Amino acid sequence: MNPIPTHKRPVLASLLLACLATTTAGAASENDVPQIMQVPADNRIVWRAPAEGVVTYECRMTQTDGARFAWVLAAATATLGAGQSGQTGAYKSPPETWRAADRSTLTGMETVRAASGPDRLPDQLVLANPSRGMGVLTGVTYIQRLVRAGGGVPQAPCSTANRGQQAQVKYQADYVFWKPN
Repeated sequence: MNPIPTHKRPVLASLLLACLATTTAGAASENDVPQIMQVPADNRIVWRAPAEGVVTYECRMTQTDGARFAWVLAAATATLGAGQSGQTGAYKSPPETWRAADRSTLTGMETVRAASGPDRLPDQLVLANPSRGMGVLTGVTYIQRLVRAGGGVPQAPCSTANRGQQAQVKYQADYVFWKPN
């Protein structure tokens, strides 16, 4: 093996530092979610599934701030792509349900909803119920929905004139499944 010439060592050192910085930034990205959305430290990621989905909103009378019309989330579906685990699956709501291709299934209860940006579906932290079936979802304790784009409430007016009308909005997200260490 030939030694590295002295005049090339600073360039090599710079490249090495750049690679280390990139690797460190990638590792830290698991924690780049708001504090309120973080999972307890004694958990690890078992499946990070990129998802393409559709949220269905319906124009309804609400009682939240007095009687008024608003777009209300009625249903959602998504296809979960293969992440590092190689697993695929599907999501649907209501109720919040995830199914992996290996037939393991989870339901869960939302514990946190955090605004992820204008015209976007909120990020979500879900406490998982015990799974059914054996597979990648067995033992999952938390699920994060980290929205990349879309899914926000329709901008069209919602009033008596279009009561009951539905609108479908596409979204992209990562569903991150966590198990205890």
